[in-house]
Amino acid sequence: MEKIISFCKRRGFVFASSEIYGGFAAVYDYGPYGVELLNNIKSAWFKSMVQENDNIVGLDSAIFMHPKVWEASGHVGGFADPLTECKKCNTRHRLDTMLEEAGISADEKMSAEEINKIFDDNIEKIICPLCKSKDFTKAKKFNLLVQSNLGNLTDDRTKDPVYLRGETCQGIYVNFKNVLDSTRVKVPFGIAQVGKAFRNEITARQFIFRTREFEQMEMQYFVKPEDEMKDYEIWREKRLQFYLDLGIKKENLRWHKHENLVFYAKEAYDIEYNFPFGFKELEGVHARGNYDLTQHSKFSGQDLDYLDPQTNERYIPHIVETSAGAGRTFLAIVSEAYTEEKVEDEERVVLKLPAKLAPIKVAVFPLLKNKPELVSKAKEIFDGLKLEMRVEFDDNGNIGKRYRRQDEIGTPFCVTVDFDSLEDESVTIRDRDTLKQDRIKISKIKDYIKSKLELA
Repeated sequence: MEKIISFCKRRGFVFASSEIYGGFAAVYDYGPYGVELLNNIKSAWFKSMVQENDNIVGLDSAIFMHPKVWEASGHVGGFADPLTECKKCNTRHRLDTMLEEAGISADEKMSAEEINKIFDDNIEKIICPLCKSKDFTKAKKFNLLVQSNLGNLTDDRTKDPVYLRGETCQGIYVNFKNVLDSTRVKVPFGIAQVGKAFRNEITARQFIFRTREFEQMEMQYFVKPEDEMKDYEIWREKRLQFYLDLGIKKENLRWHKHENLVFYAKEAYDIEYNFPFGFKELEGVHARGNYDLTQHSKFSGQDLDYLDPQTNERYIPHIVETSAGAGRTFLAIVSEAYTEEKVEDEERVVLKLPAKLAPIKVAVFPLLKNKPELVSKAKEIFDGLKLEMRVEFDDNGNIGKRYRRQDEIGTPFCVTVDFDSLEDESVTIRDRDTLKQDRIKISKIKDYIKSKLELA
């Protein structure tokens, strides 16, 4: 994991937020290459949901919503993690995570009484990760919603508190009727959204795996009550295939079934990825019943029933949810792609990303930077490609160093302009993974790269 973190900073993928001020715990910035990779991941997800499905539409709901949204959803009263404090060093920890790391089954949905019982029964196995003490306070529930004083001129947050959204799906639920009334969708249909969410995590760690500000990629699929479990199984299969299509090996993915379900859920599975720190949740797929729309109908006073145009049956649709973290997917993709290997008796680090996810698709080099005619020809090629795809011009250092630099950031193709290029209008294109070099006409570069990207 240390190698991944160091690599992400060194090559401009991920930086600690506000680093010049000492950083800001569990918040990160995506650098020049990181933002390209993250955008490509989100685009791949949105395409797989909206573009490839005839009955799923997109949405971008607001981060701030009416406070009653969070009362209806249960977040104000029940969105909490079990918190315990080390009596020796006064650090706070998530008890369910500490129990899990000690090999003891527990999760955040348990009541304080339930988790304290497990805690008491296993007290000798729980050790403070900082001071190694075994002396802790009883667990209590800690609400994760992040409060704001938006529109509150008194700065009294106890009066009409406003929250940064703790999850993106509530924005989908409260727009259910708007989408239904403004489009031609009919049940079954889905609403997909990529957006920021915020949680006041007790102990956020493991780099970008668990952060206080993050992006979710969520799709809520509205179905007939009797079709919920059938459609649930379909979406489980589709979501696993998505990660396989992104180049993740099957052996690094597994399903984890939730045993301790929230009261309204029928089924819940997580897709787990084998991160450098072990198998952890990548995406959740949940059969949520009709709880969400029922709650918002009750609290808002609005009728959120659906009238089936074919049967004239009126009902509140049930929901199949797929919920993935963009940052977690980013970390999984980088972990999967990061490779150290020996090439021609020297070590190289290469990020073997699928070409469709690579931050830079092609790098263009003049063989020598001090030869104006080579630089001019390389610039001409660069300018001809840059509006079609993300291209980088690189003339710093010898060709070997430039290849290694592009290998590290995952660039699948490098184009080199040499002296022969001035005579025969041809260039050398090198493949990142095979190291094979092809000689092709400059006029064919665009088609060559595009055909390779489509096949990748």
